Parts: sequence; C-alpha cells; structure tokens
Amino acid sequence: MTRSGCAGPIRRREFLRLGTLALGGLGLSDLLQARAATQTPADTSVILFWMWGGPSQLETYDCKPDAPSEYRGPLRPIKTTVPGLDVCEVFPLQAKLGHRIALVRSLHHQMASHNDGSIELLTGKTPAKEDPTSTARSDHPDFGMIASRLRGPRNGGLPSYVGIPRVPFMVQPTYLGMSHSGFTTGDPSVANFHPPNLSLDAGLNGARLDDRRGLIAQLDRYRRASDLHGALEATDQFRQQAFQLLTSTAVADAFALDREKPETRDRYGRHLWGQSCLLARRLVEAGSSVITIDALSPVPTNPIYFSWDDHANPATGWNLEGAMRWRSTFMDQGLSALIEDLYARGLDRKTLVVAVGEFGRTPRLASPQGVLGRDHWPSAQSALVSGGGLRMGQVIGATTSKAEYPVERPLTPQDLLATIYRHLGIDYRASINDFAGRPVQILGTGEPIRELV
Repeated sequence: MTRSGCAGPIRRREFLRLGTLALGGLGLSDLLQARAATQTPADTSVILFWMWGGPSQLETYDCKPDAPSEYRGPLRPIKTTVPGLDVCEVFPLQAKLGHRIALVRSLHHQMASHNDGSIELLTGKTPAKEDPTSTARSDHPDFGMIASRLRGPRNGGLPSYVGIPRVPFMVQPTYLGMSHSGFTTGDPSVANFHPPNLSLDAGLNGARLDDRRGLIAQLDRYRRASDLHGALEATDQFRQQAFQLLTSTAVADAFALDREKPETRDRYGRHLWGQSCLLARRLVEAGSSVITIDALSPVPTNPIYFSWDDHANPATGWNLEGAMRWRSTFMDQGLSALIEDLYARGLDRKTLVVAVGEFGRTPRLASPQGVLGRDHWPSAQSALVSGGGLRMGQVIGATTSKAEYPVERPLTPQDLLATIYRHLGIDYRASINDFAGRPVQILGTGEPIRELV
C-alpha cells in the first residue's frame, strides 16, 4: 500500500485513519483519483513568469491606440509575426515570436489588493474577505505545491517545485505540509551561483552524513506518538529531501549554470530575470514539475522600480513609461530567449510557459504633477502563454475600447489554472483532505481554455 499523493509505504495507523475518513465520505477516493490522474503525462512542466505588482494590460498585451489620450497611455503597439496579435512596443523580441505565443486578454476577478489577487491567481481560491493592507497569506496551497504533493519527488531527488529566486511569498502549503513548499534558489545571476542546501558543511563527509541520518532515525521513532497534523511526517520528508539534495549529482548538474556556454548566458541576459529563465530551462530538462520566476526588480539594487506596481509617485519619481521601458528590456530578452530555446530543443510540448501578474491596471491614467501611473484593476488583465502543445499564434478574448472589462470570452484565473493543471496531468476536480479530514477540491470552478487545448 502506498501513501496517497506521495511515494512510499503507508503505515497501518495512517491506513486505518484514511479508511475511517473514506467510510465517512470525506474524500479518500477523490484523493486516490487525483493521485492516479497524475501518472500520465509524468514528464510535463510549467514555468510561471510571475509579474508581481500587477502589470498594466495597456502597456503589455492589450494596447488601445485608438482610445482617448487619458486612457491609451504613452506607449504604442507593434505588429508580431501573426496579424492581429500585437504587443507593446517595448517587446520587440517577443513580437518576433507571435507564432510561438498566445495572448489571453479577457482575464478578470474581484480582488484588488496585491496578496489577495495573488492568492486568487496562484491557488484558484477566492479569499473570503479581502485584506486591503496586502499582508494576507493563503489558506490553500498554490498549484506548484499541489503538483509537488500529487506528482511526488522527481528523479534523483530533484525538487518538484522550485522558486527562482523565491516562491511567491503570500502562498503557503497549509494542509499539504511544509515538505511541499517550493525549493528556493536565490539569485542565479550572482557570481559563482549555487543554491542553498546543495553543499555539505565543512568537515561533514558522506559517511558522517549517513551516521547522522541513522541517529536521527532512531530518535524519531520515540516521537511518533506526538505527530500533530503531519508535522513530523513533513519533517521526515524535509530531511529525506535534504539528504537527496546534498548527495545527488543530477540535482547539482541541474543547477550548474556555469556549464552553459557564455554566449547562451549572454543571450538570456546576465541579470536576474535572464539567468532565472535559463535556470528554469535547465530545471525543465532535469524534470522539475513547476518553476516560478518571481519577477521583482531585475536589478535588486534599483531604488525605484522594484515591482510591476506602477502607481504614479512624484516623490520617488516612479513613472509608468519609465518603469515599462526599463523593466521590459530585461523581460523581453530573458522571456524570448526562453521560448526560443524551448522550441529549438524540442521542449515546447513538454513545457508550458505563462507570464501573468495578480491583476491589471486602471484604464484611466493618473498624472499627479505630470508623472503617469495606473492603480489596481482586477476587472481586466492579460496573460501570455507559450508551448505546452497548445494552439499558439492567437488572441483569446477582448476588452472594451478602453480596456475596462471583458466583452468577448470572459475568463477567470480558475480557467487559466485549469489549463495549467490539465498540462500537468492533474485532475483539478479531485479533492485533497485537509488536516481535519475534510475534502478540499483542488479547483472549485474553471475549465481549460478551449481555444488553447
């Protein structure tokens, strides 16, 4: 008997507990169904370029050149290789890849604060009460954590879920257990990059590591009775992952950016976003399930443009046009190199790339003291999708002439997540039991976007 959602034998106590839950109708069959649904396809991956702060739809993938000046903004659209699939002028490299991308222009929801909007996009669960201070943390795991639980560890101990340089900070594994948190890498653009926990401490050789593991195992046997909500089980999984990470050559190879040709690293860009995209490609090749690129400032020391949160701010000099022209250089280089590389290496069907943030921006510009900006606007936002064996070279959905609301094919974050789960081979209608044994559906609403699939 194996443990639902993770590899390895199931203890008799766990089996009896799960059996009791099943007799009570609390979703064991759904969990087993979800586990079975992940068996094929096993070799698919998702890379999320997470544009935290909320990128403007009008300055990225839904330009409105015919709107009044107080709406259309200072930047213009440019044509791509696909007629009608225009992008903002700051993305000339992406424009050359129109046949390799699809644009979803009709996403919308109701969460106007950063953390709650992020929770909506990443977990598919709408927060019960919005937190305007944006300090909320999720009550449900994100799709990377779900994938880690249901698809299990990857070959050679490679983490299933990796966050570059970190996972989005507002999400938590909650009832999945801490062992399904994303593995964070740190900044891959720094000199002599190596992620944390991939090297032995000084003076600790392999034999001593095995001795320590044996001692810990003996001590842990005396603490089983105090296992609360799977906390010790998560600790065991953490410990096993740590040993695998420390000793696996395959894992070390996956993170070895210095093995790439210098010209390849240059093509991606020797900055945080470029090297993050390159590392994501290497992790896809090695077999990770989900990689998130937390697209905060590509130059961490930049004192102004630290996110995509383009409010006008005369005090700091934050200006929408300046922010977009500065950020886009890094994004356009890294993201376009990633998409080109995935197709060139035959990884495009295996790998789904998504670029999106937590919401869009207000259609009407704000211009205090002549500085341009837009505020939060969840009623309309855009996303870029590439690969995954999906239908590329198309625009899905449309908004009003001022990019206010969807007027054609309105879609939700749940629809986007259903598409992602489909690619990962996860039954998004199945349930996972929380710590109290209550079944929680992976995704309560949403359907895969039919134009893509």
